[in-house]
Amino acid sequence: MDRRHFLSASAASTLGWLGASSTASAQQPKQKDVDACVERGLEYLKKTQGQDGHWEAPGGNYPTTVTAICGTAMLMEGSNLREGKYSDQINKAVNWFLAPARNQPNGMIGDVRSPSESTRYMYGQGYGTLFLASVYGEEEDKEQRKKLEAVLTRAVDFIAKAQTSKKHQLAEGKQLDIGGWGYVSAADGHNFDEGSVTVAPLQGLRAARNAGIKVPKETIDKAIAYLDACTTSDGGIVYNYTGGRVQQGGSYVLTAAALGSGLSTGMFTSAIATMNGKNPPKGVDRPSVVKWFEHCKKHIQIGKGRVGHEEYMMYYYAQGMYALGDDRYAQLFPGEPKESHLTWSKFKEAVYPYLMESQNKSDGGWTGSGGYGIGPAFVTAINLTILQLDKAILPIYQR
Repeated sequence: MDRRHFLSASAASTLGWLGASSTASAQQPKQKDVDACVERGLEYLKKTQGQDGHWEAPGGNYPTTVTAICGTAMLMEGSNLREGKYSDQINKAVNWFLAPARNQPNGMIGDVRSPSESTRYMYGQGYGTLFLASVYGEEEDKEQRKKLEAVLTRAVDFIAKAQTSKKHQLAEGKQLDIGGWGYVSAADGHNFDEGSVTVAPLQGLRAARNAGIKVPKETIDKAIAYLDACTTSDGGIVYNYTGGRVQQGGSYVLTAAALGSGLSTGMFTSAIATMNGKNPPKGVDRPSVVKWFEHCKKHIQIGKGRVGHEEYMMYYYAQGMYALGDDRYAQLFPGEPKESHLTWSKFKEAVYPYLMESQNKSDGGWTGSGGYGIGPAFVTAINLTILQLDKAILPIYQR
């Protein structure tokens, strides 16, 4: 079964299938079947972990990012360093991150000796920080906490120093400090930044703050302002900031990413308060979160064939839909007919069956859309993250 088939009864060309009326309670997979699917996927990751504790993409590529995503998927199951079915695998992954050869004094988590990371180390910096912060938040052993705290403190400092620094001109003439991240640090990349990278360090910083690590408020504020500045008038996120406000266009993939990472910063709560105030703004003056949801609803065409960077997009968009739940859409879009609301239940009804059907029944993994060199370990971990959001175990993914 492919998504065209099971979504065929839904709206034709856009995310109308999420806005249409739903009998989610009758059509969602049974939880025991979801749990069995997740267990098969986790067992796949267990079997494919390297002896030294890492995972990687084909050709040995992107080990920092893939290890972080895989380790996080195991944490979402409920295991941690002390106990749980996958405690041994989590310990091995953490020890791989903490190995002296990888522990750089400047706080960089990635390994620039790896050809795939030497020019793209900020992705791994973000995902690695998120993973280690999630581990740290559950760790009780004093010595291990001390090691993790030291690594995370340096990692956060590295992220803050790697952020770009730019000025964005607001309509009323005021200049706003903004800053994102590029594939490498601002110094190494000549102050270049782009959206797909920015969301990873931003979420890593938020996870670190959740765990009690000190994170500069101005760093997060500049990143949120960066995403705002990259938002077009119709709600899309442009590839990178080049100055001024772009009126139309933007990438729905990057918009979904901004949605997932931005909601973990408190933007959701702020947007709900704004849209339910005495004089809620309209049109382009609405909060970016509102425009992002609207843009994704209009442009993401799940069920219409594979799309580029699908796993990356769904990783973040699922987080956004989970945060939305079944009742918050009305708070962001007051007065909109209930039958058109986006909800987490409708999302699960549409997406979960596809994920479960597309799992490799022989080994429990997923191969994904292919073509980007990310490999089955990464895709499997992404899908396991989506299927485990309801567990709400890790603070970074909680509503």
